[in-house]
Amino acid sequence: MDFRFSSKQAFLFTFINYLGVLIGVFSTLFIYPKDTEMLGIVRYIDGYAQIFYPIMVLGASTALLNFYPLLNTILQRKLFTYSILSVFLMIIFTGIGVVILGYSDVFERFRYVIIAFFIAICLAFVDLIKRQLTNMQKIAVPTLYEKIIPKVALPLTFILVLYFSYSLDGALLFYTLTFVCMLLLVVIYLLQYYRPVYTLQFKDLFQIISKKNYYQYSLYAFTASIGSFFAFRVDSFMIPEITGDFELNGIFNIGVTLANAIMIPAIGVFALYSPVISNNIKNGEFDLLKKKYSEVAKNLFFVGILLYGCVILGIHDLFKILPAYDNLVQSLPVIYILGASVLLNMSTGFNTEIIAFSSYYRFNLVSIIVLMFLNVGLNWYILKYTGYGIIGVAFASFFSMAIFNIMKLYFIYKKFKMIPFSTSYLKVVLISVTLLTVLYYIPSLSSPLFTMLLKCSLYVILLLTVLYITRLIIPLNDFVKKITNNRD
Repeated sequence: MDFRFSSKQAFLFTFINYLGVLIGVFSTLFIYPKDTEMLGIVRYIDGYAQIFYPIMVLGASTALLNFYPLLNTILQRKLFTYSILSVFLMIIFTGIGVVILGYSDVFERFRYVIIAFFIAICLAFVDLIKRQLTNMQKIAVPTLYEKIIPKVALPLTFILVLYFSYSLDGALLFYTLTFVCMLLLVVIYLLQYYRPVYTLQFKDLFQIISKKNYYQYSLYAFTASIGSFFAFRVDSFMIPEITGDFELNGIFNIGVTLANAIMIPAIGVFALYSPVISNNIKNGEFDLLKKKYSEVAKNLFFVGILLYGCVILGIHDLFKILPAYDNLVQSLPVIYILGASVLLNMSTGFNTEIIAFSSYYRFNLVSIIVLMFLNVGLNWYILKYTGYGIIGVAFASFFSMAIFNIMKLYFIYKKFKMIPFSTSYLKVVLISVTLLTVLYYIPSLSSPLFTMLLKCSLYVILLLTVLYITRLIIPLNDFVKKITNNRD
């Protein structure tokens, strides 16, 4: 069996991811600011769900993906069945733990934790089934359900409260049921193409796969998964847990959503280059890899600074023309700081992928664990002992991300003698930052809309023109050439 995505599946996968982000951005601008406290509560619930569900899965879904190609058809089915049973068992253990901690008054807002637990059950099984469908090259439909249903369900939950007088508890029940529906749809889709084997006999399975290797790999995947949450998404959990302020958490998450939108182009690039990087490393083509490393990092910085520049120049004026200006404007510092963090992450290129496909792949886990302790520690200190609030949390995330990327850059340089920076890269940085600085200090017009359009248009046109003339971004020149040739 060929385990690569078909081009159709890959296109649909990318399109669905982008559509989900667009729905999220629209909701963040027009719906969520109407009740930032409710948004903070939902993100708090999501935070606990993101802690519980990796514990329930315990790396079984990643192990399914990893060991599946090594087995014949019968043992592949047994591996999936074993994975389901493992998740069921871990759900029971997790549930017992939640109940014990709940009665011990560890959770101050236990009802939200219970909601998170049931959402986590759905996420755990969806993740496992999605990996099985990935093995079958049927990824587009489950990705549609996974990315779109929660993105649509959350604004609908807000609409129920804001316009139909639903209670918060009733709306949260609706929100939880949408995850149940998502799970049912994924199960129905799986059963159209696959019939599980019902057995408790797995001796022949573990004659092919070593139990030791299986559990080692599962625990490694679990550590990476739970570590990634605490490294990258712990803010929405810690802010209300320490401050008790859900509204503050909602405002922070508005900033997170809008800042992360800058990262959209990089997601596709990293996915596209992953097999290329893997082949370069396996074939020892490090000179070619070094060239791509530098080119891609420069191109990603170009795209990132283009988008981030428009955010810096225009987002405040955009907020001024929106109804929820008073709530949106509070998130501006968070957007600026986290946007810079996203830009920093893009500008270092595919360093994570280089390490992941090399024999040093364990270093990615080490760097995530370092980032996890750094981010959690800084957030805890800032929220507990300073008055910097969510701005301090945003700076903590930026600082942690900077250390995270410096570690990986240094590691790649030591092991592979490669850095993503070049003279042409530095020229792009200088040109874009100079243009951005000059345009930022241009006096505003009386109309926020015209100010936004003028500054952003000038920035985009001037930056593209200068970079086209200097030929510093080759894909830009190729794109323009392709358009002009098509017109001829």
